[in-house]
Amino acid sequence: MVLATTSEKIRDIELPIIDLSLERSEVLKHIVKASEEFGFFKVINHNIPEFIIKRMEDESYSFFSKTSLQKQCAGPANPYGYGCKNIGFNGDNGEVEYLLLHANPLSISQTSKTISSDPITFSSAVNGYVEEVKELACEILELMAQGLRVPHISVFSKLLRDLNSDSLVRLNHYPPLITNNIHQLLIHDVHEDQNTDVSLISNDRARIFSKEVQNITTRYHHHQQCKIGFGEHTDPQILTILRSNDVGGLQISPQDGLWIPVSPHPNTSFSVFVGDTLQALTNGRFKSVRHRAMVNSCKTRMSMVYFGAPAPHARISCPSELVTPHKSYLYRPFTWAEYKKATYSRRLGDTRLQCFRVQSDNSDEIVSE
Repeated sequence: MVLATTSEKIRDIELPIIDLSLERSEVLKHIVKASEEFGFFKVINHNIPEFIIKRMEDESYSFFSKTSLQKQCAGPANPYGYGCKNIGFNGDNGEVEYLLLHANPLSISQTSKTISSDPITFSSAVNGYVEEVKELACEILELMAQGLRVPHISVFSKLLRDLNSDSLVRLNHYPPLITNNIHQLLIHDVHEDQNTDVSLISNDRARIFSKEVQNITTRYHHHQQCKIGFGEHTDPQILTILRSNDVGGLQISPQDGLWIPVSPHPNTSFSVFVGDTLQALTNGRFKSVRHRAMVNSCKTRMSMVYFGAPAPHARISCPSELVTPHKSYLYRPFTWAEYKKATYSRRLGDTRLQCFRVQSDNSDEIVSE
């Protein structure tokens, strides 16, 4: 079990929500500002059809509602497949179960056979969703490039459009922990505090113990509110597009020690995260934001996450327009395969991009190799 430290500050700060239907000049300005300040924003009026989203949500809920044995047929995650509590290969754990898929349509169609009893329907839902969120990610990346005044606005988006793109989809399910323990809590609290006949619980629990249930739920929820479901980290890819249900828990940390809760509303929005690779591609202009998921509700939380990544052989180096006499290259060029290897060799919360910085011999300024 991982708990948040007491030295952390949780602060409600209004996070940017960007309406993609506004004038393009306004959208560019808002996206650049949000990416520099937070490395995070939400988008609305994104034109992704609701039926595409609902179909994906239905398939996700259907999978996670299966028995543990049935879900394990799609695992273990190595790295793709079903995983429960174990995150990665270096000892990280969380209060989460997940399904990690490569975003390649053929890969999804093949793995669907171990995931669903109706693989055609499942793969159709996932591929349809991936196609839409990929286009959204590419649109946002082109807006970013234009906002940074890079002449070729496809300089970032073309990395996602590459046929060999290493993009991923992960479905996260955070079960309501209170339902796993409420029976023991009822027995313990009611029996110890009131000497109630425990045998009555199974016969007429709803009528006799409704007040006790409410009290115990409140105490249990307060105790669990700082439990971490998915530990703090940055995403190594270029851009992350996340959709969740109406249950909160996501938090971002734009600076050390400060955590900002992300509201699940508006429920039509998508959350957008700057990844490590985009920070390198923008020469540090945009910040890869640290984030985590908290188990702070007695309701089920589910999220569907698209990680837009380049092809393994893609060379990551920022456009020359983002290099100035006052700000040289912050990071040495690297391939996605190289950065991915560095990611998998470290713990979830480790800083990885720092290893690719280039230090000047004469000062603290970062310069090109």
